[in-house]
Amino acid sequence: MEIPVIDFSKLNGDKRGDTMVLLHEACEKWGFFMVENHEIDSHLMEKVKQLINTYYDENLKQSFYESEIAKRLEKQQDTSDIDWESAFFIWHRPTSNINEIPNISQELCQTMDEYIAQLMKLGEKLSELMSENLGLEKDYIKKAFRGSGEGAAVGTKVAKYPQCPRPEFVRGLREHTDAGGIILLLQDDKVQGLEFFKDGKWVEIPPSKNNAIFVNTGDQVEVLSNGLYKSVVHRVMPDKNGSRISIATFYNPIGDAIISPAPKLLYPTNFVYGDYLKLYGSTKFGAKGPRFESMKNMINGHKNVLD
Repeated sequence: MEIPVIDFSKLNGDKRGDTMVLLHEACEKWGFFMVENHEIDSHLMEKVKQLINTYYDENLKQSFYESEIAKRLEKQQDTSDIDWESAFFIWHRPTSNINEIPNISQELCQTMDEYIAQLMKLGEKLSELMSENLGLEKDYIKKAFRGSGEGAAVGTKVAKYPQCPRPEFVRGLREHTDAGGIILLLQDDKVQGLEFFKDGKWVEIPPSKNNAIFVNTGDQVEVLSNGLYKSVVHRVMPDKNGSRISIATFYNPIGDAIISPAPKLLYPTNFVYGDYLKLYGSTKFGAKGPRFESMKNMINGHKNVLD
């Protein structure tokens, strides 16, 4: 089962239409895809991974293997409610907390800030392309996510899934969907473990080659799209032979954003069937979409009269 690959270099030429169709199908039928040729500096991406790996080795690795999680696995106790991961979260927007991370170096802070500045452009671009594919205004998702603020909330979960002596008894990360909007993942290029559930079976996501960004859509995109785009269940499986790095950046609504399906994507509701038949009589041989829009306008106009 080949995962959809969206080549951003084709969005500016005669392949744009085909690429937009592929993106729409990926969001609608898969809920996840790879993005290639995204123009994020590959050397910067490699440096982020290298510095995160160093930070983990120096600050988190020993404490993880001495943690209650590791002890429970060693004693073969119940592990159904734990995750075999070592993780911390960095907020970037609206307010950064990166300098509050214990023992973080200035080099890592600066490198991460530079990477996120480039990645946010990709997140915003994807939100525009998704809005366009849904038939909405280009900035619809961006406006919905910013609420009363100046932009979407952006944060990064930095995780290591350490080498695991008994991977058959524990999850790296238990099955879940993502609560937010658009998730942009910079992941390991050697060790796999991420799996998405599609068509009744688990799909293994291969390690990212050439610094492709793996993208999945969260619950709020599913709501905004009225269910057209999917938020898909996924998990992480630990590995007996190696540890896996995962740098997942969330392009999310801010806390006070009001989320609801885009009105344009909703069917008309609470209309009188006789009114629909009258409209149908004069529009029978036209597309049904404009007919539905006319019914919504008619209903809204009737409500305004009543109000």
